[in-house]
Amino acid sequence: MPEDLTEPPGPLEQFAQDVRAEVQQKCARDASPEEQERAFTEWCLEALAEHNEADHAEVLPDCPFRAESRGPWPAAKLDAWAMSGDGATLDLFVTLYHGGEGVPTVGLPETRKHFKLLLGFLRRARDGFHQQLIDSLSDVCEIACRIHELRDTLTTVRLFFLTDGVARAEDIEEEKLEGLELRYVLWDLQKLSQLRVGHREVIELDFERDYGGAIPCLAGLENAREYQTYLAFVPGPTLARIYGEHGQRLLERNVRAFLQTKGKINRGLQQTLRNEPHRFLAYNNGLCCTVAEVRLTKLGDGRTALTWVRDLQIVNGGQTTASLYHAWKKERVDIREAVVQVKLTVLREPERVAELVPLIARYANSQNKVNTADLAANGPFHRCLEELSRTEWAPPVSGLARGTRWYYERARGSYLDDLARQGSPARRREWEDQHPRHQKFTKTDLAKYEHAWIGRPHWVCLGAEKNFVRFAERLEEEDEPEVNQDYFRHTVARAILWRTAEKLFDSLGLEGYRVNSVAYAVAWLAEKSGWRIDLNRIWKEQHVSPAVCEALKTVCKAAWEHLIGQPGNVGESSKKEECWEAFRKKDIPLPDNWESELAPAPFTVPGSEEEALKAKWEQLRLRFANNDCTLSELSALTNRPWANSNRPELVSAFAALTWEELRRRRGLGLKRLRTLVEMLEIASHHLAQAAPNAQEVHGAADTRG
Repeated sequence: MPEDLTEPPGPLEQFAQDVRAEVQQKCARDASPEEQERAFTEWCLEALAEHNEADHAEVLPDCPFRAESRGPWPAAKLDAWAMSGDGATLDLFVTLYHGGEGVPTVGLPETRKHFKLLLGFLRRARDGFHQQLIDSLSDVCEIACRIHELRDTLTTVRLFFLTDGVARAEDIEEEKLEGLELRYVLWDLQKLSQLRVGHREVIELDFERDYGGAIPCLAGLENAREYQTYLAFVPGPTLARIYGEHGQRLLERNVRAFLQTKGKINRGLQQTLRNEPHRFLAYNNGLCCTVAEVRLTKLGDGRTALTWVRDLQIVNGGQTTASLYHAWKKERVDIREAVVQVKLTVLREPERVAELVPLIARYANSQNKVNTADLAANGPFHRCLEELSRTEWAPPVSGLARGTRWYYERARGSYLDDLARQGSPARRREWEDQHPRHQKFTKTDLAKYEHAWIGRPHWVCLGAEKNFVRFAERLEEEDEPEVNQDYFRHTVARAILWRTAEKLFDSLGLEGYRVNSVAYAVAWLAEKSGWRIDLNRIWKEQHVSPAVCEALKTVCKAAWEHLIGQPGNVGESSKKEECWEAFRKKDIPLPDNWESELAPAPFTVPGSEEEALKAKWEQLRLRFANNDCTLSELSALTNRPWANSNRPELVSAFAALTWEELRRRRGLGLKRLRTLVEMLEIASHHLAQAAPNAQEVHGAADTRG
């Protein structure tokens, strides 16, 4: 084999090539510069969300908002935005995408200009410029209106500049706005490259140097091989400062996203901090944290204290941390008397961190439930799918082609990391030939393909992150599928179906709402076919048959027309179940021969068990319409476990609901509903047995009378 004399690109140049190739995968082949910029913004936001640098951000659906300076209104641009649930923290994003070759330099004036454009949008929104917009139903109008309404609630605004160049920013001063803490955040190519797997920025805290002194602690259980524990007592102001400086990176292990102060528990925390801060330690369960390394010292009275920690991560207790920060920063509460207990686990085996941290989070004593959705990517379902994707070869598409693999990227960045490990350009090319970039799919892609197939396109329209949370919740609430060879192959087939629909949509020349339209189209056609679109054939041929393509193209156009015809904001309308239900019932004329290419039997029958449960529910529920026992009492009577969340509720309150109304209640998946139906069946049997005895007693009483 001849020696490869190709000069390998430098690490940053190679990363730039990799990123632009991934951006291109998100676009149509002839995508405009604006569409490429939007795809780059999406790529950045997914990477930042994966590392908890930014959460729940939404890209403007059509194109960025741009405005020149005019009169009192400054120049502005906005590509994406996010608002925390309590209305205290706002993130605004602006993008500069070059594409092309190499790694361009973004000079200081250009960097400063983009931060000013974001600041211009913030000023416009706070001053009510949404009232000047002609299209009052546009996304920009809604964003600006929301910011204007919450202008007195906002405490922190982060301005993000995203670019595929290397930007200068060392001499930029953050401007001041009265009543707001403004933070400038730059994510250029250099910094984005550090988010790759294995390059996570590690938090180091020096308590003696930066936080007013060492933290008293007690040494706890030691397991020489795996961990050492400590119980520390951290002053409230210290913890609030740490959260203010490091934010979501303290929660990087994907345990929980940003925490609000609206729930009962959080309101209680705020009340204690405001009225009885000296009792915070007594009332609060504290934090559960992990670290990679600690340094200790002895205080003058002989007690042990922490002086320094490396890689601090809060795996449970984020509500406490966020509440302290917001009480201190937003409410101006004096929290000097508040003390928080922290169970600190020093993990001694770095290679087992990914396994141990989710388990610590799951089993830690928690004040608010940590959903399985928050831990899902580390669960067996996703790990099994990942393993299959590394071993299963897809069929070659021609007699001359070699087989390839569909790469499931469970942990974001692992594809590029695996590619980088190949070393020489020749080996990189060989690995990439076996794992084509267009055959990579992520966990949010998986949720998108699955929910479109089973008839939940309105969930897909919620956005990648929120849709994945629904997917993970559904896996928890319903029976998790067996991840075997067939499941993997059918997942890939659904991916091919979705991506084919995207290409067909692009060929129609339609503008906007591509994801929404494709989700609706795939869901409609899957149901219309009786879920008989031949997934085995798609896997075997690695493409969708011509007749099904024609049908899909027709439905994509109908879906787009349906969505743009909705009253109000199209993006918001597509997220509503009633919008999907209206489209679901449409009669769309399809090509005559498309059904000839369907499989003889469905690949999933999503309604089979549910239909049976629905029939039983409708049969049983009327018997309990006036029953005054609680779910807790029904659970005890039938010996069936029921979650604590609604145990005090009356059975009659549930019996008043139709099956469709039950299904719309969050937290009531098929697992839970199956238990509820079982409880009613058993209770109904008890009532049937008790009735004859009651009649006999009643009859005997009549005789004696």
